[in-house]
Amino acid sequence: SEELETEDERLVYESAMNWINYDLNKRHCYLPELLQTVRLALLPAIYLMENVATEELITKHRKSKDIVEEAIRCKLKILQNDGVVTSLCARPRKTGHALFLLGGQTFMCDKLYLVDQKAKEIIPKADIPSPRKEFSACAIGCKVYITGGRGSENGVSKDVWVYDTLHEEWSKAAPMLVARFGHGSAELKHCLYVVGGHTAATGCLPASPSVSLKQVEQYDPVTNKWTMVAPLREGVSNAAVVSAKLKLFAFGGTSVSHDKLPKV
Repeated sequence: SEELETEDERLVYESAMNWINYDLNKRHCYLPELLQTVRLALLPAIYLMENVATEELITKHRKSKDIVEEAIRCKLKILQNDGVVTSLCARPRKTGHALFLLGGQTFMCDKLYLVDQKAKEIIPKADIPSPRKEFSACAIGCKVYITGGRGSENGVSKDVWVYDTLHEEWSKAAPMLVARFGHGSAELKHCLYVVGGHTAATGCLPASPSVSLKQVEQYDPVTNKWTMVAPLREGVSNAAVVSAKLKLFAFGGTSVSHDKLPKV
């Protein structure tokens, strides 16, 4: 059902299999029909491969096996961040809003936590693949994008990591055009924008991390490409960035002269 709300698709799959197994002789013929209602590509990859793909009832039924194999192809496309998957097996179900905690300024951090407001507890999730600090995070749909930051190995980073809240897995997106930290990010019309910050790049860009950037970049999740867009009038770092009414707003922050800016 399109109205079904769940945060764990395993419950849907297991309920369907339990129903089939309760009266296997009479109900096994309904297996393909039921599998098509399960969002198989929303299952964790390991569970999909080790529990679903190896299920004897599925492997013995050609149509059921085809359904699962298609879900695996969709899952791989999602994990590789290879464009948008439109198949029904990957369509997100209705879920409530979620609050995540991640990052910081003082220490390198690879931790991600989910704030469970119903249970009133903080739940650890999959670690960020590359520890860093002073990055920016922004949600687009059911995915959280973390951009740039400073890492212990490579200094200022261009890297973009994507956390899929449905599959609870990380993947890597195309890197930004400019390495930066202390920047802001926001979603506007299904695209990601990164604004300002510092960089350690040399050449035509500021050579010192203490200089604030004017550069603004746009990322399109469909094409997995970054594009430079209109720059800020003056460089700014540590600004609050938000979108509203089809416009992008940058509030406050620190200027090139290290002055705090009371500007929007």
